[in-house]
Amino acid sequence: MNHEEVGADVVVGEDGLARPTWAANDELMQQYYDTEWGMPVRDERGVFERLSLEAFQSGLSWATILRKRENFRRAFANFEADAVAAFDERDVERLMADVGIVRNLRKVEATIANARATVALREDGGLGTFVWSFQPEHTPRPTSYAEVPSQSPESVALSRALKKRGFRHVGPTTMFALMEAIGIVDTHLLGSHRRGSSGIWH
Repeated sequence: MNHEEVGADVVVGEDGLARPTWAANDELMQQYYDTEWGMPVRDERGVFERLSLEAFQSGLSWATILRKRENFRRAFANFEADAVAAFDERDVERLMADVGIVRNLRKVEATIANARATVALREDGGLGTFVWSFQPEHTPRPTSYAEVPSQSPESVALSRALKKRGFRHVGPTTMFALMEAIGIVDTHLLGSHRRGSSGIWH
């Protein structure tokens, strides 16, 4: 891929579109950036999947998780909360033997616990409504990576609230990444062709 730099962290690809460097050098990452990242996700399955994947990503690159995404979906019953909530010790053993996913016992067990917490949360409107209730009044307007925060007062509050509901591996930084991924905040760089694409922020 040939690129023309238009800023420290934004490049213009052969298609004439400006993207951040992290989304410009890998086709899978570019597709994810162009079609999915930052677009509104509100349904339970969609939010639970992304919450789970963000937790697994902690300490790893997002590209690693994205390449394993279909394996994760197969391993975790397409992230249907009811199915994952019913997982038992045999499922944990199966998951820990699955080379197609990230085999981390704490994260595997957290995902099962989070599925159960997701099911319980339906009594209060469901996971999507709960997470989106932490949408801030304003979103960042970064021109460079240095201006993109790693957490926010809202992600700290969301983390605390989810932990009270029995969720695990939902720290403030992971929750901010979730908020970015599902459109609750828009941290697309101002020079990117995707800025404002969610229809929520401009």
